[in-house]
Amino acid sequence: MSATTAETAVTASITPELFKGQGALVVGRALVVAALVLVVAAGFGFRARGLGAEGLSEDELNKLRAVYDYRTRGLTSTNGEHPFLMKALMTASVAAAERWNAAGNTSLRMSEETALRLPAALFGAFTSLLIYLVVSELFGTATGLIAAALWAFDPAGISFNRIAKEDTFLLFFFLLANVFWLRGQRAAESGDPHPTRYYWATAASFGAMLASKYMPHLIAVSAAYYYIFQGIPTTRWRMGKRKWILFFVVMGAAFLVCNPTILLPGTWHEMRIFAGERRIGHDAYEFMGQLYRNQMTLWFKGSPWYFYYAFMAFKLPPAVVAAFLVGLPLLFLKRLGDGRYFVFFWLFFWFFPFPLLGGKFTRYFTMALPVVLMVAAIGINAAGQWLAQTLRRGASSGASSARYAHAAVALLFVASSVYASAGASPHYRLYTNALGGGHERAGSYFPHDEFYDASMRDAARQVAVLARPGARVASEAPELFTHYAARAGRTDLVSVSLSDRAALSELTVGDIIIVARGRRYFSNDALISKLGAESRPVAEMSLAAVPSTRIYQLDERDLRIVAEINGR
Repeated sequence: MSATTAETAVTASITPELFKGQGALVVGRALVVAALVLVVAAGFGFRARGLGAEGLSEDELNKLRAVYDYRTRGLTSTNGEHPFLMKALMTASVAAAERWNAAGNTSLRMSEETALRLPAALFGAFTSLLIYLVVSELFGTATGLIAAALWAFDPAGISFNRIAKEDTFLLFFFLLANVFWLRGQRAAESGDPHPTRYYWATAASFGAMLASKYMPHLIAVSAAYYYIFQGIPTTRWRMGKRKWILFFVVMGAAFLVCNPTILLPGTWHEMRIFAGERRIGHDAYEFMGQLYRNQMTLWFKGSPWYFYYAFMAFKLPPAVVAAFLVGLPLLFLKRLGDGRYFVFFWLFFWFFPFPLLGGKFTRYFTMALPVVLMVAAIGINAAGQWLAQTLRRGASSGASSARYAHAAVALLFVASSVYASAGASPHYRLYTNALGGGHERAGSYFPHDEFYDASMRDAARQVAVLARPGARVASEAPELFTHYAARAGRTDLVSVSLSDRAALSELTVGDIIIVARGRRYFSNDALISKLGAESRPVAEMSLAAVPSTRIYQLDERDLRIVAEINGR
């Protein structure tokens, strides 16, 4: 940039508007506050409704066990491959739920599943507010409101916030850090003598982010955005070496406060095991009907590179997909302001590494979804502005209509997400848009993540009724089955892995096999296919009318099938 355009560029990044002119949508402060309250409250309502409607997944059970351990033994290295902050919030939530239930609130009794997932639902709802603050700082109020609403009502976003995993908290603190970071930029450029308070708040938020999930490379998004302005002579937003050192000291202190278990030797042992990919319990991931090895270090030999692009195409509302395709080329227009570089860096530092890694799960898209929705919001705002300007030019009566046209376009797109989520509730992960075949194809693209062991609780209850005393029960989530079987009063049942050949050889007449969708692997594919073709289950379960689980009680014929497959 030249020195003349540099100052304009810096100013544009601080006080941006999408496109200035008669078509711009002006939103009053009171209306903004009211809209944000409505968006956050409604978003939380979607996330909290039926939060315990599905049973825990195997991953979530590991978090629950950590909660039990913290409450009985204090801080331990249980589940130490993951940071502490989220599990601390869950511990508080589970303890509060127990006190609530003990107080006699029978009509509003909170289940264990609800209590474990509630912190993520709450943080996910307030993520809408942070998205608004970041986007409005970069692209103006109207775009910020649209982006916040899209996140609040997006079925994928809601589904990510309804599982007890770290990604929701990682995103929350990443956005919080950048709220302070961008405010620090504005304060420095406007001559505020004390912009450093925003820098330290940013550092503390990044510390909390790392205490939620170990993904330090995301700091590069903010760092890259900062450094693109450092070559501009007029830039006042400058940290200097001493402030950067203090920045990382503050970040480290916040990290330790939020993640004290990192000081335990056992935590480092668990992290080494996890980093060495020795925590991988299964040999495949089913994607679009095919099995793929699913390890990070396999790169292109693992799950396909287009995994997340397929997710965008089939699991987001079609109107949002269309808006994203409209907004993406607009990022290359200078009149959008330099805030677009923040979006570029976010897209790069997520979409460059993650699609290339061999191990993939849809929940990893939690960090990418907001920036996709931001781009969609830019497209929606531009479409609304174009319509408003067209009405103004078309006729004199169009001037009054143009006042509402912009807002109507935004509401139409947001309503499409509301409609999609309302139809998918409470099993949001199964939402599949028309491009993906709709409800008829639900569960067929990413079955592991779409079902996520949701029917194991019901399966365990059914098995508790069917199984003889001391029966063996084979499934691909044996510890999860044991948990729910115990809750059903059947501590006598012996739970084994369906992929354990030695355990399968010990099955006898009357034993049970549970076949859950999303739990198909190379190790069990032949057996599952053979049972499905030649045997009849004694019970079947569905999730939102989508078949999810089959239960087989073995007879002599079934045992021959097991022996035949197991002997290969």
